[in-house]
Amino acid sequence: MKHLHPIKKALQQIKEKQDIAQSDPHRLHFHIMPPVGLLNDPNGFVFYQGHYHIFYQWNPFATTHGQKYWGHRISSDLVHWEEAPIALAPDEWFDKDGCYSGSAIVHNEKLYIFYTGNVKDHDGNRASYQCLAVSDDGLHFDKKGPVIEVPKGYTAHFRDPKVFSKDGSWFMVIGAQNTQEQGEVVLYSSPDLENWFYRGPLTGAHRNELDNFGYMWECPDLFRIKDQDILIVSPQGLEAKGYKFNNIYQSGYFTGQVDYESPAYQHGSFEELDRGFDFYAPQTTVDESGRRLLFGWMGNAEVGETQHPTAEYGWIHALTLPRTLQWKKGKLFQTPVKELAVLRKNEVVYENITIINQHKQFNQVAGKVFELQITVTDWSTNIFSLTIGESTLRFNQNSSTFTLERKCFNNQGTESRHCHLDKLENIQLFKDTSSLEVFINNGEEVFTSRIFDDTNEQAVSFQADGQVTFNLQKWDLEKIFN
Repeated sequence: MKHLHPIKKALQQIKEKQDIAQSDPHRLHFHIMPPVGLLNDPNGFVFYQGHYHIFYQWNPFATTHGQKYWGHRISSDLVHWEEAPIALAPDEWFDKDGCYSGSAIVHNEKLYIFYTGNVKDHDGNRASYQCLAVSDDGLHFDKKGPVIEVPKGYTAHFRDPKVFSKDGSWFMVIGAQNTQEQGEVVLYSSPDLENWFYRGPLTGAHRNELDNFGYMWECPDLFRIKDQDILIVSPQGLEAKGYKFNNIYQSGYFTGQVDYESPAYQHGSFEELDRGFDFYAPQTTVDESGRRLLFGWMGNAEVGETQHPTAEYGWIHALTLPRTLQWKKGKLFQTPVKELAVLRKNEVVYENITIINQHKQFNQVAGKVFELQITVTDWSTNIFSLTIGESTLRFNQNSSTFTLERKCFNNQGTESRHCHLDKLENIQLFKDTSSLEVFINNGEEVFTSRIFDDTNEQAVSFQADGQVTFNLQKWDLEKIFN
């Protein structure tokens, strides 16, 4: 394959390795995965010509990070996703070592993609370019080359352009590292999507009363929801603080008001978007109904990806379910998009279940792939827990703590993630073959994690230390991916 064009090399890799990947019992049923190789950041999430488009970072040739392509899926309903031709490959001087993350925007019935071209010299020194590619049909992309080079005061860690329009003008936020090795988000503007003007830093690790808040900020996304300017960003280099910042890298958001003229962003503290083990680099878009939608990478840059349970089958990682964002009670709430209900089958309903100091299972409430909804109607207990296979969800009322505990990937014990929660009202969870997404109190908190239990394990059980009454609904979910 040495002399083939990069796209032909990737297609050859799929042809040779896809059957192995699809034989993995941990292969997911209703999440977007790579056909082979490694998937990471969602890119270019956009609604174009009546369809949703999602692209993703993709290394076809290994389950480690290497030369990145853009994989591409298209959907009419956010549930069933058709595989589209490879959108971008590292085949030009300005992106020869990887087509890194970016975004998409619709203008004059064309789809404009902005991405970071990664280039390394023989000594491993990095250069990065913010590049443009344009499509007339959403399938075939014409690379226009770099539109932005790294400005003075920043290192080559300058990437992940997110483009949006406001008041008739185009803007772009970029994740950056300044020469003091502090993470920042910078702002650009453009009259035409081709000529871009540097406006300055918007915020960063030593601004807005932040102190030493990470050495690099990745994947920024700036949008307005209700009366708030929300900046989603993924800072690297945060130290764990109690229940916060327990993964190697974090994803969350700031809330405040942007001055686009100065520029400046007065904002509050950083709030994590997801409390689980596997969530990073989220990206949003708005569809024609006005919903703010989000995809995340259901993974993280953890050390030891070669020991990941799916690596022996030649693939690794997935995207989260698509989610709707809403601003409620002074924070972002995330809920699975309503369209996912079409996957439901074999409904099971139990009403007014009361558990008193006992461990209990229910007929037909079990399986490896399902959706479960629990609505608490009466609470007179300290601890309520739900065990799914070898993973446990637990709410402790006395400590106001919600916990997800899973088996470690190397099978050596368990590990857990936590968040503060005042009370438990309801849980909606999606269990796929090897993933768990838990939405608590209508999306007030979310836990996203890969779960690698024994493939024969299907038990679901409930336990209360005291008395709790709840309603229970469970559905099996249709398989839509191989």
